[in-house]
Parts: sequence; structure tokens; C-alpha cells
Amino acid sequence: MSSIVDFEEIERYEAGLQSFLDGNMDADRFMAFRLQHGIYGQRQPGLHMVRIKLAGGDVTPAQLAAIAEIVEQHARYDKAEITTRQDIQLHFVPVAETGRVMRRLGEVGLTTREACGNTVRNITKCHLAGICPREHVDVEPFVRAAQGRFLRNPLTQAMPRKFKFSFSGCEQDCAQGMINDVGVIATWRDGQPGFRVLAGGGLGHKPRHAIVLEEFVGQQELLPVLEAVIALHNRYSDRKRRAKSRLKFLVERFGVEGFLERYREELFRTRAAFRNEPTPTGEWAGNGAGDAPPPLVNLRDVMEQKQEGRFVLPVSVPLGELDVATLRGIASIAEQFRIDLLRCTQEQNLLLLEVAQEQIEQIYSKLAELNLGRPTPGDNVVSCPGTSTCRLGITASKAAAPKLHGGASDLRLRVSGCHNGCAQPEVGDIGIYGEGRRIHGRLVPHYQIYFGGDGSGGGELGIKGPSIPAMLIGTAVRRMHNTYRKEASPGESFFTWSRNKGAEFFAGLLGDLKDVQPGDLDFLARDHGESEQFRVEQFGGGECAGADQGVVAANFAEAAHERNYRIAFVLQRKPDEALECSFQMLRLIGGSLLFLADRESPGELPEMVTALRACPDRIAALGEQLAPLVEGLDSLRGTPFDEAGFERLAARMDEWMAQAASVCQELDPQLDLSATLPTPHGGK
Repeated sequence: MSSIVDFEEIERYEAGLQSFLDGNMDADRFMAFRLQHGIYGQRQPGLHMVRIKLAGGDVTPAQLAAIAEIVEQHARYDKAEITTRQDIQLHFVPVAETGRVMRRLGEVGLTTREACGNTVRNITKCHLAGICPREHVDVEPFVRAAQGRFLRNPLTQAMPRKFKFSFSGCEQDCAQGMINDVGVIATWRDGQPGFRVLAGGGLGHKPRHAIVLEEFVGQQELLPVLEAVIALHNRYSDRKRRAKSRLKFLVERFGVEGFLERYREELFRTRAAFRNEPTPTGEWAGNGAGDAPPPLVNLRDVMEQKQEGRFVLPVSVPLGELDVATLRGIASIAEQFRIDLLRCTQEQNLLLLEVAQEQIEQIYSKLAELNLGRPTPGDNVVSCPGTSTCRLGITASKAAAPKLHGGASDLRLRVSGCHNGCAQPEVGDIGIYGEGRRIHGRLVPHYQIYFGGDGSGGGELGIKGPSIPAMLIGTAVRRMHNTYRKEASPGESFFTWSRNKGAEFFAGLLGDLKDVQPGDLDFLARDHGESEQFRVEQFGGGECAGADQGVVAANFAEAAHERNYRIAFVLQRKPDEALECSFQMLRLIGGSLLFLADRESPGELPEMVTALRACPDRIAALGEQLAPLVEGLDSLRGTPFDEAGFERLAARMDEWMAQAASVCQELDPQLDLSATLPTPHGGK
């Protein structure tokens, strides 16, 4: 059974779900609880989206068959959806059935844990990882190591906001590191294998190109580097203003040099903490990839793998949607031809891996019976759910996207229902996101256009163009494509051509489409697939970050992280660092107790002890127990390190932390601190 599945955790989820259904857990607390388990609210009351994490997009035929079974038995919609982060999402699942869904997924080695909420989200990788002739290394071992390190890690349970990783096996960077919180790109330097690491990228509100965090780190340094960035995010990102709490805003706040300085401070600690940890390694190819042509970031045709005689087959999945019959059909075809692994791509398509050459046409013939086949020019259209299910959706992106076409030039089109940009509009050849604009007294749905974006190596964020009424967006896309076909030089990519033309050119090219007259409103003041006048529904905000579990959950998560570092520093005989971790643990837990007692926290431990002693009985008792712990730590400063004495004290600290958690959960029964509690064992 996959180590990512925890059935005891699913039992706890089911208990929490029942508590909510019985009216014993309020809606806000349950929202935070279910988001941690990958269950996301929809526009439709009582129905939810279940997000399945597929690290790097990998999925087996048996898993696809199980997903088909779940959709058939538990969803009120006959389709699963591949996402731009290589997940699979199920929509219209009644909340009461989500526990059974998680249990069935667990039986085939799949989890929804931390697919939503303020966590490390699904880790993406190059769609050709492990099979590309040009790659320096298959990044799969590093993806799995990062997943294993950060899934259910106390450090990642109550972060300020979500966090996204990508891994690419060469400088082509098919996984688009520039738009992730951290992008890892395999490379060579001076004959040594390692990684270039980017940080602080992101789309949505204020899209930002990632900065270079490390020009080169060896593979033994990679996990410490990744953890240092997460620790930096935890320590400094804004927990109060959700719109400003992504990592990219720390780069903006501190500036590049200030950000890097604080990162290096965190790296000093994580390097020490990882010193005795196992290091993931990969099988590296020589210093380059010879004369093999560069891979396509969006694979559009059959390609021979680096494994001789084996091929990868791309399968076009319109808008990433697969119904029950199609899911079962694909699983059956894979089993028939002994294909053990399929891969979801960031373009919402599927790849079939390790196919023998003589099987290619047979497989495509079988896929045609399911109305699937090779990608064709113009069908590279990606869409988010928009107003079909999303609480943040403004426009009906799922209805608009099928009407758009990339033309003979096979332009990459990206269609989002709002500025959050889940379809990645800023890195498409042409990308659009939905918004509402009031014209002549009526609300008219529009699409803001970006053009010339490319998230891979050497690419850039798209250039912002005009905003066009939604009903005219097809005309705008066709006009841009036809002009490109007519004016571009032979071999000139849309990326290069559009940047040579610039924003003013496109403003002129599409200017007439912006000019809405009063007589046009009956046609333009409605959205695709709708007959009624356009309006923006209010659902009380989205759930990307979820309800804030507050100071207490965040403090306990940080304290558990400090405890892990305390253990590492003791093993390395670094008493000063171990003592500082211990003091910080006590400050964090003491602050949580004072918060729940509605008392101001003084910050320093001696004053905190005094404040706790003045609280109601159970908290006052914990204050009494805290005093000798602080005194014991103080007595170890500046003396020869008494390891045995410190271990005894550490065990008492762990017991105190567990007692404090028990009191906190009694004061607030809806707090879930299970992932952050120590198991007392002498501090080790």
C-alpha cells in the first residue's frame, strides 16, 4: 500500500464529517478541516469537489478504473477533470459521501490529503520525466522525496497560504518553474550534476516571474533548500491579508536581495537539520543530451522515448474531461496492451508511456472508439471550471472554451473564469480571464487578454492586452491568429512575433471590439451558454485558503517544526541551536494558551509565565509547569553541554506540549492539532 495513504487519518476525517453533519462542528471550522483533506466547496450548496493528488501526474490503469467507479457511485456529474497541476478533480460530490470517496481512493494508493488549503499542493513535473532523450535526470526520485518530506509535515499544516513546487529534468523547464513558488530545474555545472532553483513565481493577482534562488545546488542540498523556502514563507508571509500572503509578495516586500538574505538565514538551519537525513539521488546522463531535438513543452505527436523501441503517445482530452465510460475504456486499453503508467499533463491531456512501436496504431484505433485520439492543430485549449462550479468564477469559461480554436498554427489557448488564473492565461500564446465591466448602465462579461506568454525555459509572462466582451472573444482570437499567419516571418513563433508587435499593435487590432454601443447590449450583456442577463454571483469568497484555524494551529505547527530541528541539533552536538529551538517552542505554545485565554502575550518567556499563572485554573497550572522548564533551559546556557540532562528536559517539554494541546482542544473542541503533536520519547 502506498505510504501516502493513512487510513487512520481517513477515520478521523469521517469522525469530523459526522460531527459537522450532527451540528457539533461549525461550518467555518469544517471548511478548514475538509480543505486539509482535499475537499473543496462548490457554488452548489451541499456539493463538493474532491481533488486527487497525483504527484507529477502519474496514474495507473487500476487507479483510473477506481476513479470511474467513484464518479459513477458518488458524484452527481458524470465526468472527472484533469487540471493544470496534473491532479484529477471530481465535482458534484455530496459532502456526506466524501469519506467513502477518500477510503476508496486510499485502497488504490491515492490520497486527497493537502490537495487544497494552506499546504504544499500537488507537485508538478515535466510531462516527459523519465522518458525524454534530452533530460539530465529523471526527476521522479526528487518529486517523491519532496512529497514524502512535506506531506503531513508540521511545517506545512498551517502555512499563510498555499505553496507550489515544479520539477524539470533539463533547462527546457517543461514544468514551468517561473510560475511556481519554487521551480527546480536539473542542470550541470563544471561536470557536476545538480539543480537551478527559482522562487517567488506565481499567476493570479499580480503575476510575477520567479527569481533565481540558487544558480546551482548539488542533489544532496535540494531538500534543505526547499525546506528553507517553506520556513521563510511560514515565518514572514502575511497571515492577516490573504491576498498578500503568497511567496511572490515576500519578494516584492523585501526586494530580491532582502529576500535572498532571509532565505540564507533559514538555509543555515535546514542544512544542519538535514545533515543526517537520507539524500534522494537520480541517474544522471552525461553533460548534455547530444543532438536530440528539444522536447516540445506541449507534446503534440508520438515521440520515441530514450528507452529504445518505446514510445509515448499523447491523447487529446477536450478540456480535460473524462466521463465514466471513457475512464474505464482507457483503463481497459492500458491493461490490454500492458501499459502500466499514464500521465496527466498541465495541458489537461493524457500520455500513455512505454508503448511498443507495433502497438501505436492499434491503441489509437481503440481510443477512437472512445472519441479520443491524437492532438490536432488548434485543439490545445485549456479551461478552468469557471461559473460551472467555482465559487470565485465570474464568467462561464467552460462554455466559452469549446468555441475557441488555436487554428492551423496550433496556438496554445488558456481560458480562466476569473483573474485567479487557474488555466494559466499569462503563459498561453493567447490567454484570457473573465471579469465583469459596467457599460451604459449594464454589467457586461469581458475577457482580459494576454498574448505571447510562455512558462517554459526562456519564456516570459504574457503581455497584457485589451479587455473584450465575452461574446466577441472568439472573433478576437481568430483575428489575432489570422494576422499572425499573414504577417509572421517563416519560422517565427507566436511568442516572438507578438512581442515584436507589442501591446499597442494589439490594442489597435482589437480596438473596434471594445467599442460597445447601447444597441449592442442585448447581445453582449450575457455570457456563453446563458440566456439570462449577466450577473456576478456572490458566494462569500472562495476557499483556496480556507477558514483560518487561527493563531493556535499555526503556533503548534511551528512549534512541532522547531522540535524537529531541536532533535537534529542535539544529534549534531550543537547545543546553542538546540536551546534556541527549545525556547522558541515554549514561546509558541505559551502564546497559544494566552490567546485562547484572551490575554495579551508579552513575547518573552519569564513574563509569559507570569501571565499564564494569572489565567484560569488549567492554563495557570500549565504556567506553573512552564516555569521550571524555562529555568532548566536557562541553566544550560554557557555551560558544557549536558546531553543527558537536556534529553530529560526535552522529554518534559514534549509532555508539556501535549498537555497544552489537550487544554487548547478542550477550550476549542473544533481545533485539530493531531498532525503537530509530539510522541514523547526522550526528545528523539
